[in-house]
Amino acid sequence: MDRPLSGKRILAFVGDIYEDLELWYPKLRMIEAGAEVVCAGPEAGVVYEGKNGYPAKSDIAISDAKPDDYDGLLVPGGFMPDKLRRDAQVLDIVRHFHEAGKLVAAICHGGWIPISAGVYRGVRVTGSLGIKDDLVNAGAIWEDAPVVVDRHHVSSRKPDDLPEFCRGMLQVLTSD
Repeated sequence: MDRPLSGKRILAFVGDIYEDLELWYPKLRMIEAGAEVVCAGPEAGVVYEGKNGYPAKSDIAISDAKPDDYDGLLVPGGFMPDKLRRDAQVLDIVRHFHEAGKLVAAICHGGWIPISAGVYRGVRVTGSLGIKDDLVNAGAIWEDAPVVVDRHHVSSRKPDDLPEFCRGMLQVLTSD
């Protein structure tokens, strides 16, 4: 079995009302490719319910996440990003990944978190049409496409784009 991400670690944000598919599809795809995926939520060991009712347990608290220990960041959508974007530690983590040139992968409303972290200025992105104006107002260069890869940033619009989103994540994670 081809495992191009062996030895790689990915941090994934999780919280109440995350978009179920936007966490689980990439998480399982990255595990399949050999990566370890660690879910960080507001509290460690808590089961958070997805927008469609699927549970996800946080492995660690966001406050305990050490970005240097990871090769990439997954930011799912749902209603979760609107709450997590108000957490200074979440924004610091996103800035760290951005400044280190490490994967920042955001899908759908997940783009709200990099917007609030101030890392999208001049970056080509896509996202939910519902946050298009927010992305443009944050200085991002909007594209309506299933996936946009700009250096270490990967973005997609919605769950239907997950195959392309995961291919973009793999492209960035295997390019070093």
